[in-house]
Amino acid sequence: MKGNMGNMMKQMQQMQKKMMKAQEELAVMEFEASVGGGVVTAKADGTKKITAIEIQEDVVDPDDVEMLEDLMVAAVNDVLKQVDEKTEATMGKFTKGMNLPGMF
Repeated sequence: MKGNMGNMMKQMQQMQKKMMKAQEELAVMEFEASVGGGVVTAKADGTKKITAIEIQEDVVDPDDVEMLEDLMVAAVNDVLKQVDEKTEATMGKFTKGMNLPGMF
């Protein structure tokens, strides 16, 4: 019985190391989303930090600021969704089969 517990602890430690490595790899990944045919682009890293927002000059219309705001929100939401999906795909393999609500 003790051998099984020790073996299980060793496996858990190995899984924890793999999870930490996966989290580190995710953190340095770059994600990008463009909307409006590429007129607004948002970039983020794997920690959901927005690293850049690029706006084409021809989309800047002082009479229609609302459209630009909407494009920016759409681009940011899209890039953050990409980060969430990649995080779930990467980290989900560690929790598959476990019932750990709210883990990621």
